[in-house]
Amino acid sequence: MSFDIDLKELEKEAERARNKNNELLFGFKKHLQSTGLKDKTIRGHLDNVDFYINTFLLYYDNLEVKHGCYNVGSFLGEWFIKKAMWSSVASIKSNIASFKKFYKYLLSIGEIDKDDYIELYETIEFEKDDWFDKMRRYDDPNEKNPFFLY
Repeated sequence: MSFDIDLKELEKEAERARNKNNELLFGFKKHLQSTGLKDKTIRGHLDNVDFYINTFLLYYDNLEVKHGCYNVGSFLGEWFIKKAMWSSVASIKSNIASFKKFYKYLLSIGEIDKDDYIELYETIEFEKDDWFDKMRRYDDPNEKNPFFLY
């Protein structure tokens, strides 16, 4: 019986997180529109961020958007490559651009602090070449273990 209660509570928490995430996405969309980006570009950024915050961050645990600053490496460096059938070097680069914009927006509205944003930015800058390499090796049928760095 306690398992049912725990499961129901987890579902409620996930629903609350999704609602909060969707509010943030709506604000982000308005922000992007105010910068003059084309609708197609805005949709791409929203799709990337939505997949990250509403799928990945809620996949194993109900992580708040703020925690996304600290999980981008495990997402782009492994999870996305393995789980998203559309993953590619180009899509990783697209996600990077989207995440930088989204988390900079969150910084501007006070949802995250400067240290959170710096963590995200530094993780991206220091790890992105490894992510691209892993993606290339993952797509290589001759590669036995694409996640082992030489």
